[in-house]
Amino acid sequence: MPPRERIPPLSAAPGPVGGAGRALEAGNGALDAAAAAELLARGEITVEGRLTDASNATLYCRIELDGVARACVWKPVAGERPLWDFPDGTLAGREVATYLLSEATGWGIVPPTVLRDGPYGTGMCQLWIDGEPGDGLVDLQDGPAPEPGWLPIAQVAVDDGKGGQKPALLVHADSEPMRRVAVFDAVANNADRKGGHLLPGPDGHVYGIDHGICLHTDDKLRTLLWGWAGEELPDEALETLRRLHTDLAGALGDTLRIHLTPAEVDAVGARVAALLHSGKHPLPSQGRRPAVPWPLI
Repeated sequence: MPPRERIPPLSAAPGPVGGAGRALEAGNGALDAAAAAELLARGEITVEGRLTDASNATLYCRIELDGVARACVWKPVAGERPLWDFPDGTLAGREVATYLLSEATGWGIVPPTVLRDGPYGTGMCQLWIDGEPGDGLVDLQDGPAPEPGWLPIAQVAVDDGKGGQKPALLVHADSEPMRRVAVFDAVANNADRKGGHLLPGPDGHVYGIDHGICLHTDDKLRTLLWGWAGEELPDEALETLRRLHTDLAGALGDTLRIHLTPAEVDAVGARVAALLHSGKHPLPSQGRRPAVPWPLI
């Protein structure tokens, strides 16, 4: 049943679609990760709007605790659209699991996220930040080669303003924060890294959102971030992967099993081990499964 039939209709949310984010420096003052987790876990959630373009029920909310208030995203399990390849009712837990993985890397890619009770039952609660999805991170350029500081994704056709189409090059930024996201997506087996799921943050930081279809046991990596495919992994990434591999065999693995099956946790470890063994960014799959998501943005 589509999400819009599962919950009452709500007004459109303010701000850009897909604006969930870490938000630790936004709004009315700084909020560290521990305080953010406490706010998300115990705060009172008030629904203010709905992101109507989202595939699953995604609600824009205000959350408040002891006089501290922030905007947040609320995704109730009851609003999840059934998928043929992911078990029903597991997307919210996968969002939390990707946050836990992100925290274990130390890269802070995924905004603070918790699983809790709230409007329409159990769901995922994540901090929101203002920001234009993909701004300065994904672009369309003229010409056969990307401009300096950018890497190619694919040739596409765009409106030429005269009723026809013209070729353009879809590109993503060539930066260390974006490269971290590419490595993280390979670990999380992200099946849906669209341009609109990337958010620019302060000081060049890049946040990633919408991780409901991650962490499957089968290879499902679909992403726009193929600019480094086949290249050697940076030393920082290798060091992070080694630490992650150790943590997965201990407390991190135990925590992930709250939200994932044992086989799914084992698959995370296998992907980390494979990256360490190859020492390279993965290459796109050569099978029938597309290597990029649709829509691209």
